[in-house]
Amino acid sequence: MSLRNLLAKLPPRPRLYAATAIYGVAGGGIAVAFHECIQLLYSHTFEAWAVQAPESFAWRTLVLMLAAALASGVLLHVAGPAAAGSGIPQLKLAFWKEFGWSPPRIMWVKFVAGALSIGSGMSLGREGPSVQMAGTLGSVMATRLGLVKSKHRMPAAAGAAAGLAAAFNTPLAAVTFVLEEIIGDLNSRFLGNVLMASVIGALVVHGTLGAEPAFSMVVTKEPGWQVYVLTPWVAACATFTGLLFQRGSLGLRGWSRTQRTLPPWARPAVGALLTWVLGVLVWKATGRLGVFGLGYHDLSDALSGHLEWKLAALLLAAKLLATVLCYGLGGCGGIFSPTLFFGGMAGLAAAGLARLVLPLHEADMVVLAVVGMCACLGAVVRAPVTGILIVFEMTHQFSLVLPLMLGALVSQAISRRMMHANFYEAVLEQDGHHLSHIIPPRDLGAWQQMPVSSIANFHPVSLPDLGCETMRAVLEKHPYSSFPVVKDGKVAGLLTRREMERALLSQETSECEPAVTAEPQESIGAIQSRIIESRAGIVLLCDEKQGLLGVVTLHDLLRAQLAYGNAGQD
Repeated sequence: MSLRNLLAKLPPRPRLYAATAIYGVAGGGIAVAFHECIQLLYSHTFEAWAVQAPESFAWRTLVLMLAAALASGVLLHVAGPAAAGSGIPQLKLAFWKEFGWSPPRIMWVKFVAGALSIGSGMSLGREGPSVQMAGTLGSVMATRLGLVKSKHRMPAAAGAAAGLAAAFNTPLAAVTFVLEEIIGDLNSRFLGNVLMASVIGALVVHGTLGAEPAFSMVVTKEPGWQVYVLTPWVAACATFTGLLFQRGSLGLRGWSRTQRTLPPWARPAVGALLTWVLGVLVWKATGRLGVFGLGYHDLSDALSGHLEWKLAALLLAAKLLATVLCYGLGGCGGIFSPTLFFGGMAGLAAAGLARLVLPLHEADMVVLAVVGMCACLGAVVRAPVTGILIVFEMTHQFSLVLPLMLGALVSQAISRRMMHANFYEAVLEQDGHHLSHIIPPRDLGAWQQMPVSSIANFHPVSLPDLGCETMRAVLEKHPYSSFPVVKDGKVAGLLTRREMERALLSQETSECEPAVTAEPQESIGAIQSRIIESRAGIVLLCDEKQGLLGVVTLHDLLRAQLAYGNAGQD
């Protein structure tokens, strides 16, 4: 008997719990498998060659990085362009635009391309791919269990939470991240399912890889007054580092897409080559591999007090440039791990500078490095609760909570003033997706205050003249009931389908009706009565300089209201 048939025999609520458990196991399982593949490749190449064959390390890693980057670039270009990059913006878009459904092929394309890219030394993270793959797998499992597409939001959210919980061994942060970033509502009705799946994802990683924290620290006492005095300074430095990364990577990403000299599939290889140059230079000078891959070994040393602040500054500069190149040129990987690395190194470097003025113990330096991790992640992702919890869970140090909270406050104050959107929203905007047009508001009043442009059709079919040939061609090609008439760039009126057919049959001049107009910035609530009262059930969006911009019909209004209602019920 199939799993679908077994679940069908259960009452509704136990069936929901059982399905959520399946999403959690699947999401946690694919995240753990992804992590193991990356670690296997990286440990048998970079780590092994650096110790066993240092004389041939440079040319071996060059061949590996270029071959893996070309293979992943071709795979992404041919099989799944939507699998490039982090994956979290794409999952968020699928959650709202496609009811949580994603094409299944994204999952395996992301797995192969991501494992090749990160395992071969590209300076990217594994959490973004883990979240996208686990969310997609949740949608795939929901299809197998018989759920229609419109019910895939919960499976996608539950899978994403399990994937992030397994990627970082941080179940609490996984819950808050999915609620803060993907769903955008900490009071979502999916909270129970997301929490359950996150716990199961954490249990999967505990059972396979162990329950140890991601980083070990030397903190043995409560932070001193010096830490609280320097926290704003350290948080500001880490925040500006994160914002520099965001501007740089998005700027390079936008620029690379306009270039025609290099095909898209070859761009990741350029990022890999430049990362190799930076990484080998740092390795030869310091013996550190932190520029390559996740960089967790060097970050762990920083949090254990085994890294000088000047070396941290060098690693920060090289890793920051390498990650900008890898992500901006189309690499397949996330930005969580690099952002934590930036923050930790920026915090340690800033604390080292402050140590020239104030007395700081080694434990204080480590605490400030952790504050930098939280502040940098918070600045880029713009999810402060997640930033606090993920660092707390990765270190298992309760004494860090107050400095982390203070650092998060500073980070949010600076980042929200300097950047209008977080990293993921900026990626979607760069791709032409505006979340204000996709994500419904949480209440009817807020929906009515949205601009009418958010539900308008900006590709209207208009009549340039009232000639018989023009009207006949429009009637044959388009099924609409009315058409704007635009002469010399100005709206002359509205012509209904019935009037056009009458004029063609009688060979008489057609008569236009007065057009009901509105400005794009007017609210939905302000124009909905005009739509209902107009004879043709249509309002034209006009601008004094550009003339006709778009149309809003009664059907558009009803369709938007229906979508709002469905979103509230999911």
